[in-house]
This record gives sequence, C-alpha cells and structure tokens, in this order.
Amino acid sequence: MRRRELLLSGLGAGTAAAATSIASPALAQSMPEVKWRLTSSFPKSLDTIFGTAQIFTKYVADATDGRFQIQPFAAGEIVPGLQALDAVSSGALECCHTPTYFYSGKDPTLGFGTGMPFGPNARLQHAWWHNGGGEGIVNEALAKFNVIAFAAGNSGTQMGGWFRKEINTLDDLKGLKFRIGGTGGQILARLGVVPQQIAPGDIYPALEKGTIDAIEFVGPYDDEKLGFNKVAKYYYYPGFWEGGAMLHLCINTEQWNRLPKHYQSVVRLASEAANNWMLAKYDTVNAPALKRLVAKGTELRPFSQPIIDAAFDAAKSYYAEIAAQNALFKKGLDSVNEFLGEQYLWWQIGEYSYDSTMIRTRIRS
Repeated sequence: MRRRELLLSGLGAGTAAAATSIASPALAQSMPEVKWRLTSSFPKSLDTIFGTAQIFTKYVADATDGRFQIQPFAAGEIVPGLQALDAVSSGALECCHTPTYFYSGKDPTLGFGTGMPFGPNARLQHAWWHNGGGEGIVNEALAKFNVIAFAAGNSGTQMGGWFRKEINTLDDLKGLKFRIGGTGGQILARLGVVPQQIAPGDIYPALEKGTIDAIEFVGPYDDEKLGFNKVAKYYYYPGFWEGGAMLHLCINTEQWNRLPKHYQSVVRLASEAANNWMLAKYDTVNAPALKRLVAKGTELRPFSQPIIDAAFDAAKSYYAEIAAQNALFKKGLDSVNEFLGEQYLWWQIGEYSYDSTMIRTRIRS
C-alpha cells in the first residue's frame, strides 16, 4: 500500500484521483480479506512443532499484507490433538497442522505421508513427496475425507524413546505398554508390544503414573522440554519407525477451492518455507539438548540388532498383508520402495560416504 501511495504522489492531482478510484476496488478484489482458524496437534510448549504452525501463519499474513489471516490454536484449545483432521474434514475448521500417520486407522495409506517404519529419511521423504508421486498418493487417500495436504515440517530421524527398564532382547518387549502412534505401533505389536496412542499433552502424566511403561515422541529437544528424563532413565535409538517424520498442513477441500489462485500459491510457498524452517530448527537444537540430557543422567542405548531385524521382518509382513487388501496402500508401498531402491544407489555413494568420512574425521580430531 505504501508503495502505491508514493507512486500516486508523483502524479497530477486529477490523474492521482482517477488512479485511486480504479486501483482501490481492483486491490480489494485481488486481495480479499480471509480469516481462517488452524488447530495444531501439539501444545504451545513445543516451540518447534507448534512454532511451525505459527511461522506458517506469519508467512501467509506477511505475503498478503495481513489480508489473509490464519489464527493458530494449540491442541485442546478447540479440539484434541488427535481429532485435528476430523475437525477439518467436517468443515468445523479450515485447516490443521498434524502428521497424517495419526489417522492411519482411517486409511493406512496416510502413514506414507509422515513416513513408514524403515522408510525414507527426511530428505528422501521430501524428495518422494514432491518428485516421487507421494503428494498425489497421500492426497488421493485424503480426498475421501474432504481434505488436501501440503508438506509443512519434518522432525528428521527420531529417537526410539524412553524406557523404565533396559530393552536387551525381544522378550523384553513382550507386554510392554508403549506409547507409539501410527504404523509403528502396529508393527511392534507383532513383537509383543502393547501400543498406546496418546496425544502429546497427555504423555508425561501417563508415564509418570505408570499407566504406560515407555514412550516415544520426537527427539532430545522436545523430549527434554516435556521432562521425560525425569520419569524414565533409558533413552533408545534409532526410531526406526520414523526416519524422517513429515508433518502436513491439511485444508478442508471446499475452503481451499474458494481461495483465489494467488492465495493458494501463497499457502503452498508458506508451507514449504515452514517445512524448511522446522527441519533446520531441529537440526540446530537436538545436539545440545542431547548433551544436557546425558549430563543429567540419561543413559543412551542402541536397540539391539536382533530387535531391529525382527521389527524389519514384521514390517515387511505387515505391509504385504495390508497391500493385499488396500490397492491405494499397495500403490504407495510400491512407489516408496521403487523410489528408495533407485535413490540409495546414489545415496550410498554421495551422502552416506561423505557423512561417514566426516564422522571418522571428527573422531580423529
């Protein structure tokens, strides 16, 4: 607006008045006022995950001179965290920020949106979403629920979680009440785990009271914020069920279709910018958080190879069973497997060999 006023000041009075009478209605038509509400699946205390929703809404407002306003709400302020997609599907809210794997019970294909156990890391998930057919496959599943999704965040590889006791063998998993969401829970159930899907804000009380025996959430930064180290000692890695957990901006389809095309472009670009912001933030804050946790007495433990191998076999078996029943899931599974089979040919030569070299160099220095 200020630039338009400066331009008009250089015109004659009559010309400026005429220009104003034309420009103002044109501006109002091209930049309508739109007000939406967004619910996150996460509490405000998690400044990276909830902060991504805030960053996204700020980008949208800034790009439209404040004429497109999206107000972010934390989980529980309007609807519980695990009901975010339902609220958008029904039209009660225009959009939400959530991982689609929370809703894999509606259609297991939605697990591919966040990333499946033994699936892509963050960069490969991003590549598959944009260039490997992922966006189309996941949105085909979401279309049944009157929702369209855009990539809007990634945690990177997650930790395996917090346990009250050491987990050395497969027998140690039997009967373990473990807070784990999505497809990972279905796979670990085949190893004797009793999976519990609990909203983020309710995890700490459940672990503290002994309602559950173990939890997985994200990584050191968020886990430290939620205080899990105060009620569980052993911190396992890696979270093989979330190699690069992608989050999404999910929008009610009717609301999306009502937006002017340039507002749709703003949403797409703001989502992608928020996606990059979230991963960069986690990559920055997780390392110092892990150091602090270890200094406070947390004991790091790797999952044993027999546990990882058994989980991998269980995942393959589970995927085959679901693919035999669900054509869209099979389409997603084939797509991811084909994509990774191709990409790892390069990854092991490029990224993996370079990272391995740098890690060895760091140890030597």
